[in-house]
Order: sequence, then structure tokens, then C-alpha cells
Amino acid sequence: MTVELVSVERRLWSGDARFVLARTTVGEVGVLPGHQPMLAQLEEAGVIRIDGTDGSSHTIAVHGGFLSVSAERVSILAEFAEMANEIDTARARRALDGADDSEEGRAAKARAEVRLRAADAG
Repeated sequence: MTVELVSVERRLWSGDARFVLARTTVGEVGVLPGHQPMLAQLEEAGVIRIDGTDGSSHTIAVHGGFLSVSAERVSILAEFAEMANEIDTARARRALDGADDSEEGRAAKARAEVRLRAADAG
């Protein structure tokens, strides 16, 4: 199946994949070729894994957006996304340590945690 992951800023990944794993607001979704069509909202801060047909595996930290699935195509439209190998883990740890208990602080903490999870998995 053809998969494309784009954020507001850029296209992060595009190609053929054999599996996509994403966390939506209603739970985790695994997508294989021939999956039933669906549209889902991505979790505010989550990790996506794309397994390419070439045997590669890509882990991406995603913040908000949508997942669109048809029988042979998956489109992931994210508000913000980072490939695991691009994540500055020291910066993410500082953000995690500096997050307060305000609504904005809780959101910053969630973003930092997902960035660290993606970096560890990638």
C-alpha cells in the first residue's frame, strides 16, 4: 500500500509499506493492505510506526492530525511530526523537566514524552 505522512511543515515519509501502526483518539489502529476505509483523528501526542516493503521501519512522533485509510492508500496528515532519528532527546528531556501543571505545561509534557518514546523506539 502507498503511505504518505505529511506535517504542516513538510513531507516526512512517502512510499510503499506493508504495515502502519497509529494511535487515534479511539485507540490503536494497525493497517495492512486492503484495510477497510476509515478516517480517524490522531491522538494529540502519539507515535506512528511505518514498516516499509523494503524491510525498513520508521518511527515518527506525531502531534495532532488525521489518518485516512483506503484499500491501498494511507494518508497521515499531522499538525507537527518528527522522525525518531531527528529528535533532540536532550531538548525533549529539558521540556519534560520544565513542564508545569498548567494546561499548556501538561500539553508540553505530553509532547516531550511522545518525542522521547519515539526516539527510544526508533
